Amino acid sequence: MRSDTAGLPAFDEFEPVGGTCGCAGCLRLGHTEPKGPSRISAAHCARSALITVTAAGTLLAAGSTVTCAVAHPLVRPVADDPDGHPQGVAAPLHGAPGAPAAAPAVRPTTRAEIIKRAKTWVAAEVPYSLGKYWRDGYRQDCSGFVSMAWNLGTNQWTGTLDRFAVRISRDQLQPGDILLFHNPADPERGSHVTIFGGWTDYTRAYYLAYEQARPHTRKQATPYAYWNHAQRYTAYRYKGLTAAASGAPARYPGRAAFGPGVRSPYVTRLGKMLVERGGKRFYRQGPGPQWGEADRRATQAFQLAQGWRGTAADGLPGPLTWEYLASGKGRNIAASGAPGAPRGVPAYPGRGMFRPGQSNEFITVLGRQLVKKGYGRFYAQGPGPRWGEADRRAVEAFQRTQGWRGGAADGLPGPETWRRLFA
Repeated sequence: MRSDTAGLPAFDEFEPVGGTCGCAGCLRLGHTEPKGPSRISAAHCARSALITVTAAGTLLAAGSTVTCAVAHPLVRPVADDPDGHPQGVAAPLHGAPGAPAAAPAVRPTTRAEIIKRAKTWVAAEVPYSLGKYWRDGYRQDCSGFVSMAWNLGTNQWTGTLDRFAVRISRDQLQPGDILLFHNPADPERGSHVTIFGGWTDYTRAYYLAYEQARPHTRKQATPYAYWNHAQRYTAYRYKGLTAAASGAPARYPGRAAFGPGVRSPYVTRLGKMLVERGGKRFYRQGPGPQWGEADRRATQAFQLAQGWRGTAADGLPGPLTWEYLASGKGRNIAASGAPGAPRGVPAYPGRGMFRPGQSNEFITVLGRQLVKKGYGRFYAQGPGPRWGEADRRAVEAFQRTQGWRGGAADGLPGPETWRRLFA
């Protein structure tokens, strides 16, 4: 995690980094080859690159992912422990800083703080141990690691972590949540827990897992839900999670707090929430207190991700949009290049973008598409970014070819006009 100029925790957990590759081919090789360290050779990756180029259409059509074309060391999926993750039971903290807690408590924390604490063990490469405790007082096994990241003040185990959490669906997973498998019949055979760090791409087949496993704490791309017993893992969210990571107030501040010309702290808070939900790519800098096109586009992308259309996806946050963002509900913004609208075509931006006096990129995109569809005769020059009579007449002509009349052919592009025009 890093901070931008506005002090926003910006998660980099959605792309495999460093020496760990998240591609399915390399992950599969790392899981199935004989135990012990191995390395993808340059020849292997060159061949993979050739296969990628020559067979990409077939593979993508089948929903497959190809091996990357970069030589790198493989990380063992389950190292020397392919069948289980031995762990200790619930216990107080140990060691110099480990004053025993009076009782387990749900302490307030944020997603950014959870990931930050998890990264301290990853950076230190804390050795896996069933009986040892790290200098912060937490047991060096998988559940001790989550207890530390959640700042529980006690060492819990896979049989008790769910008491500090609420169950969520796969679609609701966000950084700081966990994937938990507890085997009550034999906890030392298979029971395990990982911290979810974000999806590696829009397919949601792999995620970045922060976990404590042999030989030491690691962060690596992992198939959903895990290498073994994948169907038995359950997603949970910490009960003490607060919205302070985004500085979001509990109540919706009202529609007047957003829109062209508005400058307020609520705009900054909205932007931070949108970045946490996958909207970082819309912001070149910020988010900041001045409402801008980046805020509108990021808001609309989030609304469209929920399946909302028309005025419900106009890029201005209403009470429902705010509730979903502040409480972590709904789906995250789809990664760039995800299936949906035609490549390079923005989602419908709302009627407000197409009015006399308006000047924006959507008018240019609209005009170019109208010319492409055969309505270029209305333009003496252009199309350009400023809305004019040529745009209105071209849109009206297109609408009339759809069989529309009256108000449905007013020359102003609505959602259905936009959809058909780019179909």
